[in-house]
Amino acid sequence: MKVRRADFGPTSLAPLCHRLQRLGLSLSSFVENMKINFAPLETPLHRRLQTAAVVQWVFSFIGLAPTCVFLFFYLLFTRFWLISVLYSVWWFFDYDTPSRGGRRAPFLCGLKIWEYMRDYFPVKLVKTADLDPKHNYIMGFHPHGVLVAGAFTNFCVYATGFRQLFPGLTSYMLMLPLWFRCPFFRDYVMCAGLIPSHKESATYPLFKRGGNAVVIAVGGAPEALDAHPGTYNVLLANKKGFIKMAMEHGAHLVPVFSFGENEVFDQVKNQRGTWLRWIQERLQSIMGISLPLFHGRGIFQYSFGLMPYRRPINTVVGRPIRVERKEKPTVEELDALHQLYMDELSNLFDEHKGNYGVDKDTHLNFV
Repeated sequence: MKVRRADFGPTSLAPLCHRLQRLGLSLSSFVENMKINFAPLETPLHRRLQTAAVVQWVFSFIGLAPTCVFLFFYLLFTRFWLISVLYSVWWFFDYDTPSRGGRRAPFLCGLKIWEYMRDYFPVKLVKTADLDPKHNYIMGFHPHGVLVAGAFTNFCVYATGFRQLFPGLTSYMLMLPLWFRCPFFRDYVMCAGLIPSHKESATYPLFKRGGNAVVIAVGGAPEALDAHPGTYNVLLANKKGFIKMAMEHGAHLVPVFSFGENEVFDQVKNQRGTWLRWIQERLQSIMGISLPLFHGRGIFQYSFGLMPYRRPINTVVGRPIRVERKEKPTVEELDALHQLYMDELSNLFDEHKGNYGVDKDTHLNFV
């Protein structure tokens, strides 16, 4: 077959070039319609390190526990089965450690990675009064938010200066007991000072003479379902267990409000009374954990994903409320202290909201 030069000339290539051009336009239109806002290639290294730090934290919160459970059982069916067997023996003897103050690892809490995580948002811890280390404290953290980013950064790791602001105090943050039943994962979270949220564990640090602060996200998992940007709903109206615990042990109460905690994620609308909210509440009552349908940004783009937005979180620690020890408080005494705590939390919010962009006419809504 004789090939002519014209077969490879500009005329024969024109249809191909036209199709490639149309394909390029189609891809551009698709990206534009999707409104994908990609991160610039020249992003500074320190910002990429901040993103990487938050990626590992989000994975730890969402995916590490099931990964550890899978790994534990997978190893049993491989030549490395002895690892799971030896860990099971260790777990048997170490089972009560989470309920006895856990096992914090100061070296891990002080790693540089947590400073990168702090600077990603950024997160700041604000002190309003001294806390005498001769006493024990119960810190009520509000609101829970979706992933409790402010509480973890301020009270679990050493990134925001808790030890310098409140010298002599050791913080213990409560976490759902479910996570301490996950092999390997339980040891990881204990390294950050996390302990189970059941009564035996929560009260263990309070039996010591002083210098301990138990941090409780009072609204718990149900409050995460109300974590929408611009909302200030606090699940507290009927939460009196931590008040009673404070009275029984003579631990002073400290209200804490974290401005910006609800702003770092968007969440699918799930107002009370909707079918979605009904399903979420049912699942929460069965499993003990809530499943908010949240979303934020991605790793390499800003349009969608499970990464939190870069929005500031300012955690304000209020003045301590003095509590006298009373092993069997009456209902009236319990209600009075509960009301005082809500008043102090409201005052804390109103005093500082102007500093963090909250409208002066906005007030806390106790649910």
